Amino acid sequence: MFGIADYGAFVVAIIVFLAIPGPGNLALITSTGKGGRRGGLAATLGVIAGDQVLMWLAVAGVAALLAAYPRAFAAVQWLGAGYLAWLGVKMLLAKPGDAPVLQIKPRHYFRQALLITLLNPKAIVFYMAFFPLFVDPARQPSLATFAAMALTIAVLTLAYGLIVVLLTHHLGERLRQNPRVTTALQRLAGIVLIGFGLRLALTR
Repeated sequence: MFGIADYGAFVVAIIVFLAIPGPGNLALITSTGKGGRRGGLAATLGVIAGDQVLMWLAVAGVAALLAAYPRAFAAVQWLGAGYLAWLGVKMLLAKPGDAPVLQIKPRHYFRQALLITLLNPKAIVFYMAFFPLFVDPARQPSLATFAAMALTIAVLTLAYGLIVVLLTHHLGERLRQNPRVTTALQRLAGIVLIGFGLRLALTR
């Protein structure tokens, strides 16, 4: 199909990739908790935009460049780890009444999720190394091949994001009635982000 080897397996791989716990999922949950469905949707669009950038960069040959220059990937990895840890520390140190780490304006949610996706080594590795495995070498891959892959990724990410946003919003309505629970969850999110940052920084 459009030069994609085993389209069904490609779809399953994308769904599994989306479901793996990581900074992207945490960005969706946190954005929804802070900004409701509108904030969660903005974050979902940010994740989609980040995914598209990484995929088309891979198509443009950045994957080969990073493979040839391991230090370049290491720099991206450290940058991503530092960014996640910085967000985590801000969430951990935030006090009740402080301005939210993730601003309530949807454009901030979009930007935050976009940056987290672009600096997430898990996403970089997937698009730079894994997704090319689904390009059928027996057929000359064309722009239509990569466009079909990009569209599939965008549609699946949108569907997954909407599910996460709606579930988080439903549960968040109850949690917001208890400020202590909300504060505890923000602290937990901060610790998780710092943990992600440390794990990414130490992964070699």
